[in-house]
Amino acid sequence: MSDEERIRLETEKLRAEITKLIAETGQVKMSTLLAPFLAAAGVIGATAAIVKLMFP
Repeated sequence: MSDEERIRLETEKLRAEITKLIAETGQVKMSTLLAPFLAAAGVIGATAAIVKLMFP
């Protein structure tokens, strides 16, 4: 394998890794954004269920 082929393969591998990291970063950002809203929705839902049980 020539040096040019090796460099080309390593470059392609790095590009694939970068693409994967960018996708994972997007998922982390989305999870970070949604987590507080989902937690709040859970608390509100649980509170509503408890209130409904206590005051039928």
